[in-house]
Amino acid sequence: MTDSATAAGLDPATLSDLLRVAGSPGFDRLTEQLRRTGGCTNPIRLTGGTKLLDPATKTVLHAYTTDAEPGGVLRVACGNRRASRCPACAWTYAGDTYHLIRAGLTGDPDKGTPETIRDHPRVFATLTAPSFGPVHNRPGTRPCRCGTRHPEDAPELGTPLDPGSYDYAAAVLWNNHASDLWRYFTIYLRREIAARAGLTQKATREQSRVSFGKVAEYQKRGAVHFHAVIRFDGPEGPDTPPPAWATLDLLTDAIRAAATRVRVTVPAAPAHGVGQDLTLAWGTQLDIQPIKAFGQGEDLTEQAVASYVAKYATKAAETTGTTDHPVGNKEALILLDVPEHPRRLMEACLDLHAAYPDRRLRDWAHMLGFRGHFSTKSRSYSTTLGALRQVRADYRAAQQRTALGLPDPDEHPEATVLTVAHWTYAGHGHTPGESWLAANIRRDIQHNREHAREIRAQLEASTEQEW
Repeated sequence: MTDSATAAGLDPATLSDLLRVAGSPGFDRLTEQLRRTGGCTNPIRLTGGTKLLDPATKTVLHAYTTDAEPGGVLRVACGNRRASRCPACAWTYAGDTYHLIRAGLTGDPDKGTPETIRDHPRVFATLTAPSFGPVHNRPGTRPCRCGTRHPEDAPELGTPLDPGSYDYAAAVLWNNHASDLWRYFTIYLRREIAARAGLTQKATREQSRVSFGKVAEYQKRGAVHFHAVIRFDGPEGPDTPPPAWATLDLLTDAIRAAATRVRVTVPAAPAHGVGQDLTLAWGTQLDIQPIKAFGQGEDLTEQAVASYVAKYATKAAETTGTTDHPVGNKEALILLDVPEHPRRLMEACLDLHAAYPDRRLRDWAHMLGFRGHFSTKSRSYSTTLGALRQVRADYRAAQQRTALGLPDPDEHPEATVLTVAHWTYAGHGHTPGESWLAANIRRDIQHNREHAREIRAQLEASTEQEW
């Protein structure tokens, strides 16, 4: 380990702590804990224990305490969705989001949606922000307005051609009200559907239901836009077929009309640079694509949509160059070396906070004003993230029962086991040496997953060739 650590260019303090950890009596158990968290970057440390009791006799069937654990603590995964904070937990979150979105497209009875849902009209819609000033971009085969053909990784992409004329105030206020725009969009969408069906809104609700799952993504210019799966269902949700009039064309037309109608007005604040009332609306770049089933050579398949949504569920404004934590003043932005364009957006949030205190722009400056949830869905779209987490918890509990020789309560309802637990928060994070170990464990797990994915893809390809 010493040679590999030295080759990795570890600083003396980290190397010294790594040697201490490796030489400690509980090293194997520590490694096991880190692996069970998936190599979590910032695990929660707990002290305490649990007891499994026979409720009839009060006999202790099993007892666990952290007293014998390395450092006297149990490490559990932090659960942070941000890839910039914890790649390990973000991977789990992305996987849950993938299965949630995919269940609403392909159907999965275990996740609350029948397989017949593939026959329901559904689209993948992208709603974007309007322009706040021209920016450097890559417009197809043409050069940018500045006359340069920018490569994909050019740092100037998304930054204003003229920062002095760019409407930074409108940009952050639009982000701040993006969730309101989405809420009004869903309201108008149902009204537009009713109008096109020639029905009242009440009659439309009695015959159909619109379900959605969406994710927010930041464009390079720092503006939020939404990707959404929008689906027609029957009156009882995914278990019932939509009426004959609920066609793909009607849904597409209603989405376009609803997006055009949405308006949110922000009152003027002349003392803070907003000279007149702002009327916020969706941008003209509205993209609506039908989602095809079974992957029959189409560009936009169910799996592609689910993968795309899951990818952006773990990302936030830090992809534009901001920080991934709140910043309270402009001086901190200089110290943190935030690039000019995101820095000016964050400064606009700080400047506008006094004008719109209820919008909490200062608190959300690191998000460029956006204060909504990144991943949301309607109630009947499919399963929930909480349900998916519970499945994992139940699986681990079943593993523990098997290891302890305890009966399965599903097979033996009379064999109830009472769990008594007491936990106390004891901090979070790693020592430098533990952090190095966790990072290596996370890379090993990722490598194994990628290898397994490649093998699975090869097997699927060979099966298709046989058919």
